[in-house]
Amino acid sequence: MTHGTNRDSLAFARETWRTLEPYHGAVYFSPEAAARYAELGVDARTGYFASRSAALGAASADLVIATFYNFNPQLVRRAVPAAWEAATPQRFAAARLAGIDATLRRVLGPEVASPEMARAAELARAAAESAVGHPQGRPLFAAHAALPWPTAPHLVLWHAQTLLREFRGDGHVGALLTAGLSGIEALVTHAAAGDVDAGVLRDSRAWSPRQWDEAVRRLREGGWLDAGPHLALSEDGARRRAEIEHTTDRLAALPYLTLGPAACAELCSLARPFSLAVAKELLPWAVARLGGAASD
Repeated sequence: MTHGTNRDSLAFARETWRTLEPYHGAVYFSPEAAARYAELGVDARTGYFASRSAALGAASADLVIATFYNFNPQLVRRAVPAAWEAATPQRFAAARLAGIDATLRRVLGPEVASPEMARAAELARAAAESAVGHPQGRPLFAAHAALPWPTAPHLVLWHAQTLLREFRGDGHVGALLTAGLSGIEALVTHAAAGDVDAGVLRDSRAWSPRQWDEAVRRLREGGWLDAGPHLALSEDGARRRAEIEHTTDRLAALPYLTLGPAACAELCSLARPFSLAVAKELLPWAVARLGGAASD
């Protein structure tokens, strides 16, 4: 379905996704969302697993492990299915939406009702809806695509990016599987590329230092990493990781190719201020990617 793509088209598709991703990702760091999960009787981490998987129904731990991919299975098993004893998936999904609604209203203020927001929501929804007819092999995307659309433009934009994010994420899991990388090994290569601190990736997914070191050893033996004292990709590892990213971009391109480069450029221009405001508030590491300054 993405035949005929070239690197230029993949570049504008990737840029559009990267520009809007902080707008979606705010939900994972939202104090308002965490407060809604607490009202249901769970902590923020359990709320993350329950709210993101709620679209699947009362998912088993194994299903969440399979679809989320890079978390320590023991962490998932502590959260699921116990979360469904605290509240139904429908209540977790509602709590997630209420939480991000409150966060976006707090951070963006009157901009949630601006003409720019309405137009960005229209464009993002068109991109997301173009992917709905292609759910094959994309379980998280398909589940979220079956949820009802919200009506407020700022939530339409958020839900659209949620769909586009899960569409891309499901494809990325397929690329990792094809490359033979487990969840923890994918995290190690991500850290070795220098994008994110290794400790942050390891601890946020609840892998122990021993498990991490074992994954590093396997990847060194497999030629992914340099043999030196620092965590770094080998030349071959960098090539293989670039192939994974290219495959992910190719598998994720359909919605953006359907929207077209001019509309994608318009969407980026409209949404960048919203993403930047959210990033400055909740995701400071993402500010530079959006062309902003953390001290602004």
